[in-house]
Amino acid sequence: MKVVILAGGLGTRISEESHLKPKPMIEIGDMPILWHIMKHYSHYDYNDFIICLGYKQYVVKEFFADYFLHTSDVEFDMVKNKMTVLRKSAEPWRVTLIDTGLDTMTGGRVRRIEPYVHGETFMLTYGDGVGDVNIDALLTYHRSHGKIGTLTAVDVAQRFGVLGIDKEQNVTCFREKSMVDNDRVNAGFMVFEPQIFDYIDGDSTVLEKEPLERLAHEGQLRAYPHNGFWKPMDTQREKVALEEMWKSGNAPWKTWRD
Repeated sequence: MKVVILAGGLGTRISEESHLKPKPMIEIGDMPILWHIMKHYSHYDYNDFIICLGYKQYVVKEFFADYFLHTSDVEFDMVKNKMTVLRKSAEPWRVTLIDTGLDTMTGGRVRRIEPYVHGETFMLTYGDGVGDVNIDALLTYHRSHGKIGTLTAVDVAQRFGVLGIDKEQNVTCFREKSMVDNDRVNAGFMVFEPQIFDYIDGDSTVLEKEPLERLAHEGQLRAYPHNGFWKPMDTQREKVALEEMWKSGNAPWKTWRD
């Protein structure tokens, strides 16, 4: 199953670093947060990725093109103009990098990768948030209810729009968060059937607006409640917090072994 990751936005809230690189390429522990997200999915044996690119896409492409230089010991023979990888360190990944446009909205980016999912169920998440979501349990839950979409819902005191969820875990509405809210928010880690593409008009479509709102109205969107760790990297303060967790050896999203 393919894992689609949205990695094309401008990242204006963390402009201290995003003026140099896309937000998903900002590093936690010397590796991009995008890599951390992919390692988590790979822990559950999902290794086929489609990355939706836009802003400074060449940074992502160069990272994967030179992956051995980032992760392995190498020897350069300057006379023969030859590079030898001495100790390979690479994941079993297939990575498809797609230019989905500089100003394209989230729904438009998803629409643009339709040819690459081949009419199959696919996973989708954001390239700037990490968590210890059980991907196998998420997929099992999605398959159990037969709806078009599933999103992972977390309960956090954040600034994000909140979800209306009934007792059957149907998402009934999306609305702005108020000061007294304790409702769950969309953390990404989504699963969709290919019918989702019928709900997206074009590049200007915001996935979290009309497509998901329409799915919710039609009873085609379920919430997978996640009570474990999840944290976005939307600001420099959040980036520093994640960095401190990683350096301390207490990074809950690190589900893989070195």
